[in-house]
Amino acid sequence: MWNDVVDLRDFYKTRMGEVTRHLVRRKIRSIWPEVRGMSMLGLGYAVPFLRQFREEAERVIAVMPAQQGILPWPPEGPNCAALADETALPLPDVSVDRLLLVHGLECGEHTADMLKEMWRVLTGSGRILIVVPNRRGIWAQTDRTPFGQGHPYSASQLSKVLRANMFIPIQTQHALYVPPTRSLAILSTAPAWERIGARWFPALGGVTLVEAGKQIYAGTAVRAKRQKAPVVVPFPESARGSAGRSYLSPPERK
Repeated sequence: MWNDVVDLRDFYKTRMGEVTRHLVRRKIRSIWPEVRGMSMLGLGYAVPFLRQFREEAERVIAVMPAQQGILPWPPEGPNCAALADETALPLPDVSVDRLLLVHGLECGEHTADMLKEMWRVLTGSGRILIVVPNRRGIWAQTDRTPFGQGHPYSASQLSKVLRANMFIPIQTQHALYVPPTRSLAILSTAPAWERIGARWFPALGGVTLVEAGKQIYAGTAVRAKRQKAPVVVPFPESARGSAGRSYLSPPERK
């Protein structure tokens, strides 16, 4: 079931949401340090993490699934958000260089169709980055946050899903080692939690981030069939006439 867009917006306005946005956004930036001149698409509810790319990328747009709902984005300036079916994106083929999916894969009911649509709009050298709740992390075990909703994934599960839908996983990262708490004292120590968690418990982050590329199968050259030389089989003597002619050939007319 999809998270409601209003609930997502309200979560990121809280102190816990601000910490989440800061930590996940920093991890996304470390994976994509350079997007200058590229076209970027945020799918699901990726707007908390897209602002950092607006001044650098050539074009940044957000598509929010119909079952989730939509809010205008950004709050200032022209709207760059659209409402669409996640399995039928209103974009041409091979038109997106970077695609960020957040609060999407774990909620969607048609995962394979959504991934196929992402594959369609991605350029040949493009990259997708999927952020999902980590099955092994504590954020997936509580419903206090949007990361406690839907179907969480381990890194190996997500990689398997991507390979099954024509993507090649490139790298895996984790973030959100701080507990999902409203305690301001604990949230203020979030950077320390991230350093310790990344060093000693790398697979226990609250979210898993997997970057993948588009798998394009190479065509197989069609070889011309080699013509075989005809095989001449001599007829046995019993199959020849008295004049030495083969009975398989019409007799000569006199």
